[in-house]
Amino acid sequence: MAIDPKHLPEDPKTLQQMVLDLMAQLDREFTERNKIESLLRELLDAKRNRKSEQLSADQLALFASLWQARQAEAGPDASSGPDDKDQDNAAGGSGVTGDTKKKNGGGRQPLAKHLKHERIVHDLAEEEKHCSACRQDLRSIGEESSERYEYIPAQLTVIEEVCKKYACECTIKTATKPPQPIEKSTAGASLLAQVIVAKVADHLPLYRQEKIFERHGVDISRKTMGGWLAQCADLLNPLYTSAKQVLFQSKVIGTDDTGVKVLDVKLPFARTGRIWPYYGDAAHPVILYDYTATRERAGPEEFLKGYRGYLQADAYGGYDAFFKDPARGLIEVGCWSHCRRYYYKALDSDQSHMGPALLLIAQLYRVEEQARPLSADERLRLRQLQSRPVLDKLHSYLLEIQTEVLPKSPEGRAVRYTLKNWTALTRYCEDGDLEIDNNATERAIRGVAVGRNNWVFFGSDFGGKTAAVLRSFVASCQRVKVEPFAWLKDVLSRIADHPITRLAELLPHNWAPTQA
Repeated sequence: MAIDPKHLPEDPKTLQQMVLDLMAQLDREFTERNKIESLLRELLDAKRNRKSEQLSADQLALFASLWQARQAEAGPDASSGPDDKDQDNAAGGSGVTGDTKKKNGGGRQPLAKHLKHERIVHDLAEEEKHCSACRQDLRSIGEESSERYEYIPAQLTVIEEVCKKYACECTIKTATKPPQPIEKSTAGASLLAQVIVAKVADHLPLYRQEKIFERHGVDISRKTMGGWLAQCADLLNPLYTSAKQVLFQSKVIGTDDTGVKVLDVKLPFARTGRIWPYYGDAAHPVILYDYTATRERAGPEEFLKGYRGYLQADAYGGYDAFFKDPARGLIEVGCWSHCRRYYYKALDSDQSHMGPALLLIAQLYRVEEQARPLSADERLRLRQLQSRPVLDKLHSYLLEIQTEVLPKSPEGRAVRYTLKNWTALTRYCEDGDLEIDNNATERAIRGVAVGRNNWVFFGSDFGGKTAAVLRSFVASCQRVKVEPFAWLKDVLSRIADHPITRLAELLPHNWAPTQA
């Protein structure tokens, strides 16, 4: 209701109600403005600045002083804060804390030894091997050598396969040729592997590959290559199923999701589909991707059907039903990197409250640096000894400042998110095989994000499923340090004849030892 300042009511109760309504309206507008300012700041930072969330040692030292000042105000009975050693550890820590590590020295690195080496000898002419002063012949006293790289451009080769035929008066026999990945296709295994690696690993859209082949004098349309990708994904589907069985043997699986634009003939615009990576543990080093048309819970629910164990993810509400149902056998593990991001984003608006929290999180990551080379049992003991006290301090601190921050502010959301998910966030201290964060899975998304900036969209939901299968094997190869082109060329050439009961032998982590 509009208020006319010249005709205000004289009734005190009416005036009080007007004041209360105005206060509520101001609170809503203030909250909305803060939300918009926070979003605008994030967008500007993402556009102008680097995306690193690292903190310098100077920033951590400032947060330590804020913590000490707060503890001094609380009095001698307050819970003790980080001592000088803890502060030094936090300031010197790496990981998400952001200490700049010393880089390797510069200078020319030795050239790769595994490449083919060609030796070219440069000698003096015969007339130059005589001294013009003493008239004696020059004798060899050694040589000087240097190395350089030369690039030999890729080339396409036409392979003609001839099957000899023989006959007698009653029989005709024809020699057989090895089966091809795509029968009656003009593409061999090496060409298919090249198209897949260029698209999935190097993020080259098919129209760019079309131009590259044109420079070789070969006309291969993007539509043809798109058909090859779909047929290869279909050929690799049984191996994808085998990889999923290996994945489900993991003690812990990490998962996340990211959006990808998808064309839809029924809509005048591109809608958003989802790619879900599933990251196996160290004993089962596979990475599988799943595509769904929406972000509904049904997607991960269908993929994870039959899995029992730990699931590490962000606090996506679609997972809640999994963890609340004991029959599913899923145990939630939180991600401190995701949690820390809330505090980092709120740092500009409330440094006095967010700084000490980031300091304590930095100490948790410092412990993880020490724990990384240890066994699971040793890691668990170290976490119980060093991480648990820090978590207790952080929990007490968050409960203390919960009433000091606005609930809908960035800092309020950070505190609320942490306290709401506290059990999942601290579960990594109960098992040495668990990780403090889900960064490995988030790194698995990076390839999709980089590719999304190049090929922009999927042509259909079917194209999304094709990309998920092919991306699964390229990422799994990269994880176990297998060259994706070599793996694809070999597997595509023999998977059709490979016994179905031994498909697991072709998975990248099993394939590498046999090649070695």
